Amino acid sequence: MPHLGTPELILILVIVVAVFGAGKLANLGGALGKGVRDFRTSLKDPDAKKDDEIAEATKAVSQGPVAAPAEP
Repeated sequence: MPHLGTPELILILVIVVAVFGAGKLANLGGALGKGVRDFRTSLKDPDAKKDDEIAEATKAVSQGPVAAPAEP
């Protein structure tokens, strides 16, 4: 595998900015950071999502049916 030094990395960065543009690159970085943050959160507390889903399902069941069935 070839070694990537500083000049090669700078060249790759310039090409990426030229292709995608600075604005699109910033949005992509933000989305990537949010994804990593969500992934780390899910690793720290995997039961949090389950607890939220259980609470939501319990609330939906306790509210009863939304509309009465149609009569023919």
